[in-house]
Amino acid sequence: MKQIITSEKKPIQLWLDDIDAGAMEQAKNLANLPFIHKHIAVMPDAHLGYGMPIGGVMATHDMIIPNAVGVDIGCGMCALQTSLSDISREKLKNIMALVRSSVPLGFKHHKRKRDKSLMPKTPGGIPLSDLPIVSREFDNALTQLGTLGGGNHFIEIQKGSDGHIWIMIHSGSRNIGFKVANYYNNLAAQLNVKWGSSIPKNWQLAFLPIDSEAGRNYFNEMQYCVDFALANRTLMMERLQDAFQAVASPVFFQSCINIAHNYAAMETHYHKNVIVHRKGATRAMDGEMGIIPGSQGTPSYIVKGKGNRESFSSCSHGAGRKMGRKQAQRQLDLHSEQKRLDDQDIIHSIRSRRDLDEASSAYKDIDKVVADQLDLVEVVVELRPLAVIKG
Repeated sequence: MKQIITSEKKPIQLWLDDIDAGAMEQAKNLANLPFIHKHIAVMPDAHLGYGMPIGGVMATHDMIIPNAVGVDIGCGMCALQTSLSDISREKLKNIMALVRSSVPLGFKHHKRKRDKSLMPKTPGGIPLSDLPIVSREFDNALTQLGTLGGGNHFIEIQKGSDGHIWIMIHSGSRNIGFKVANYYNNLAAQLNVKWGSSIPKNWQLAFLPIDSEAGRNYFNEMQYCVDFALANRTLMMERLQDAFQAVASPVFFQSCINIAHNYAAMETHYHKNVIVHRKGATRAMDGEMGIIPGSQGTPSYIVKGKGNRESFSSCSHGAGRKMGRKQAQRQLDLHSEQKRLDDQDIIHSIRSRRDLDEASSAYKDIDKVVADQLDLVEVVVELRPLAVIKG
C-alpha cells in the first residue's frame, strides 16, 4: 500500500503514488457513502470511470450499486498454457487468420444463433422469466456468444518465462451485460429520487437495497451476465485451440485460468458479510491464480493471490489507462508506436491513427503497476506478446 487518505468519512487506501484528480474525486465520493464497510481500496491501475474509478474495490452493507460494477458486467480474462515451447511467425499468422474467420470481432456477431445449450444456467435454477432483461435479450445473445467485442478486448498469443507458449483472451458480456447495467442503473436513479436519497445525483452512484425486488433482480441478472461472459470466453478459447491444432499439431493444453474484473459478490471481510464491488479489479484470495494483462507490446503476468485483507483480497485488472482514447489518437505518433511493436517482432493491430487508443503508450507502465502490488500478489509467469488481435 502506498498511501491512506483519511479526510473523508471512511479511509481510502491506495496502491499507487499518483492518481488523476477525477479518479480521486470519485474515490472520495465512495468513501462518503453511508453504507461503506471499513474503507475504499484503490488498485495501482486506477483511472477515471463512471461513478466509481476503474481499479476501485468497495464493500457495502446491504446495498448494491450498478455503476460500481459497470456496463461490461463480467468482463475478464482467460489464459491457458500450451505444450509448445516455440512457434514460428508463419504459424502465428496462420493461427490468427483462422481465429479471425471463426471469432467475430468488434461490433460483428455470428450470422447464426449458437446452440442454447452453450448459454449459462440461471442463478439458483430460477426460471429465465424471472430475469426480465436477460430473457428479453436472450435470442440476441445467442448470436453474440463466442465474439470478442471492441475497445480494449483482445486475443493474444504469448511466450512465457516458463518456456511455454500461452493463449490469453480479454472479453466480457457483450450487449446483454450492457443492457442489464443500463436498465438497473436507470432504475436505481429513479428509485433514489423517489426515496429522497441524500447521495448527490452527479456522483452517479445510485443504489439498490439487496433485499428489495429491484436489488435481487439486479444481482441475479448481473450474475447471469458474469456467467455469460465466461461462456463467451470459453467458446472463443475453444476456437483458438482448434486453430492451434490445425496449424501446430500435436499440441496439448492445460486447464484455463479464468477471472472476472467487473462484478459484485457476497463475501466475508473483517468478520462481516458484505457485498464487494470490483470495478476493473480482480479477486486475489490466498493462493488463487489470476491474470494481470499488459497492453500490446508489454508483458502480461500470471499471478497468485496473497489474500491481503486491506485490499479485500483484490488486485489490479491490468495496466490501466494513462490517456483517454481520443487523447491517444490525437497525441501519439503512429510511426513510433508501430516501430515499437515491429522492433519486438510482434504481430500487432496498430494499423491506423484510430488504433492508437490501444497503443502501449496509452497505458501505464505494467511493470510499475505490478511492483506496486507485490503485497497483493506473487508473480508466477511473465508472458511476452507474440501476436495480438484487437476488437
